[in-house]
Amino acid sequence: MEKKDILIVDDMEINRAILSQIFADRNQILEGENGLEAVQILEERREHIAAVLLDILMPVMDGFQVMEKMKDMGLMEKIPVFLITADSSEESMRRGYQLGAMDIIEKPIVPYFVRRRVESVMELFAARERLSHVVELQGQKLRRQEQEILNLNYSIIESLSTAIEFRSGESGEHVKRIRRLTRLLLEALGRTGKKEYAFSDREIQEISQASIMHDVGKIAISDLILNKPGRLTDEEFEIMKSHTVMGCQVLEQIPQYKNNRLYQYAYDICRHHHERWDGKGYPDGLKGREITVWSQVVSVADVFDALTNKRVYKPAIPVPEAMDMIFTGQCGAFNPELLEALEKILPQIEGKM
Repeated sequence: MEKKDILIVDDMEINRAILSQIFADRNQILEGENGLEAVQILEERREHIAAVLLDILMPVMDGFQVMEKMKDMGLMEKIPVFLITADSSEESMRRGYQLGAMDIIEKPIVPYFVRRRVESVMELFAARERLSHVVELQGQKLRRQEQEILNLNYSIIESLSTAIEFRSGESGEHVKRIRRLTRLLLEALGRTGKKEYAFSDREIQEISQASIMHDVGKIAISDLILNKPGRLTDEEFEIMKSHTVMGCQVLEQIPQYKNNRLYQYAYDICRHHHERWDGKGYPDGLKGREITVWSQVVSVADVFDALTNKRVYKPAIPVPEAMDMIFTGQCGAFNPELLEALEKILPQIEGKM
């Protein structure tokens, strides 16, 4: 929308008439007798006003006060202001420019020069606004393309993770449940108000998506071990444990994404989702807060889901029994604050497992 209105503010009607005559052939003219009227017009017509021609000495509210109000309204950068004044003192000129006036035009008015000076600046502002609009449109296009790429990446990640789950006899619902549990746990931790759990919506989305890659390393594990219905031998368990490191090796094959935050979350989760709060996990034996919050969260989500759903080596365990096993340390030690969060989200997840 091209701005066409020029606001002329002067307490002398003759001055307003002269200025109006200069611009009336090309512009819609708005008039105010004092600064207060000017502010009211600006509030109503701010999106249509191309320039303000402003007297300094006026009753009710002077020109400087109008400019201060415009600054408060965020308009000084959007609408050029020209001071039309007989007060050409150094102090007035300095203050006018400090407040953001584009030009100070002394009375008596010379129509030709006033028109040239005002229209030149108006054209500059209009061109800047057009450029800003083009930049914004380009920005919107890039954001749409970025989201499309992000959605594609998410789909590829989910497909890969689901394919790995198929190998171990899962339907693919496991990774979806882990993603949901991760999100709910992060949101519950965020509600504690603690700084270490203050994740943005975007970060929660990225961590939740990264969580489905937690077992990607199982692609390197033999089907005989992965789908063994009984208890693993010590040797087999050591091989199974290697899926944490193997997952990182898989991710290292896509180095172009190493600076991507989603990749970094996925890498850390792959390696550390079997670490435990007491340091008795694997592969690095991390303890307490040495383990990142997101890996702790996925660890709890993974254990809870594994217990409450059927696996090749076990039937599903009822939620109350699973909670008892987790809280009594039968599945390893977890951050007590994370266990509290699990209790709080239980009503949201029971019946949807």
